[in-house]
Amino acid sequence: MAIPEIVDVTVIGGGIFGLSAAWAFHRRGLSVRVLEAGRIGAGASGGIVGALSPHTPDRWNDKKAFQFAALTSAPDHWAGVEAAGGLHSGFGAVGRLIPLHSAEDRSRAEARQRDAQQNWQGLAEWRVVDRPAFLASDAHDKGVGAVQDTLSARLYPLAAVKALAAALRAKGVDVAEASPVQDASALRQNSRLVVVAAGYQSESVIPQLPKGLMRGVKGQALLLEADLPEAMPLVFDNGLYVINHPGRGVAIGSTSETEWEDAHGVDHEPLEALRRRAIALVPGLADAPVKARWAGVRPRGRFPDPVLGEIPEAPGVWLFSGGFKIGFGIAHLLAERLADAAMGQPALLPERFQLSQHLTQHRK
Repeated sequence: MAIPEIVDVTVIGGGIFGLSAAWAFHRRGLSVRVLEAGRIGAGASGGIVGALSPHTPDRWNDKKAFQFAALTSAPDHWAGVEAAGGLHSGFGAVGRLIPLHSAEDRSRAEARQRDAQQNWQGLAEWRVVDRPAFLASDAHDKGVGAVQDTLSARLYPLAAVKALAAALRAKGVDVAEASPVQDASALRQNSRLVVVAAGYQSESVIPQLPKGLMRGVKGQALLLEADLPEAMPLVFDNGLYVINHPGRGVAIGSTSETEWEDAHGVDHEPLEALRRRAIALVPGLADAPVKARWAGVRPRGRFPDPVLGEIPEAPGVWLFSGGFKIGFGIAHLLAERLADAAMGQPALLPERFQLSQHLTQHRK
């Protein structure tokens, strides 16, 4: 594919990481081009769940601090994207409910409430509530209640990446679909920097990367046709999310599968198991018909963390991938740190996010 135009940055991949990177570089005044092999949101970023949620506020570390900074800045970020491109991302700062199942659960949750008061800096709350609205009454009957955090938010993944693409195009950035790339290094003749954000398939366009560094975890989810209150918080219980997307439906997910034959194939049995669990949590879903089913592969590196760094054997080529379950919540801030690092500025980044750490662990 001939790409004659010379730009400062070429981004490979039109998912949440690639588009966020393009937005961050554009905001710094650089010329940017995005090349997406298929269509915007064709991979893991085209999903239906869209939970932006923090880890627990105890045992504080640099990863949790980074995630906290990303989540507290998310409302302004998405408001700016929507204003620039005119499309809504589905963002809503609605908080989250986590049902508790025992007195021991409640005791741990109350201890974390004190941690949140310190670590969340008064910008959000993690509190135990006795009679949570929206949830099944068995939590009330047990007398242990639920956690309610005010930091969590939702967005609709496919709407979010389309909103970002629209914002970039409105600013004059070329976002080209159906534009596959074979070797990222070949684009260096037309770009000062090349950012590879092609999800779990990123290493296929970076031959210098060791095989198996990037991994994929397949997830399946479903969307129910249900009319629930617009302000309903996210509900999270033992890996299961129930998220109301007003005007679109209620998302339930996701599975986590390390082996699969068809990246986009859906399996009704595990999805039906998710649906039953969701109904047990939120009785208002009991008669809701299935509107859509979705499957895709989420990228992760050696750790279940993002991977960011310049390829040692390919100067000017940067890997930016591996969001796994927290990608949408941190992509905008992580992209800012990528732009800092690529432009030779200090980048405040958890050590375990850095490509060098993933490479070290991969060689062991």
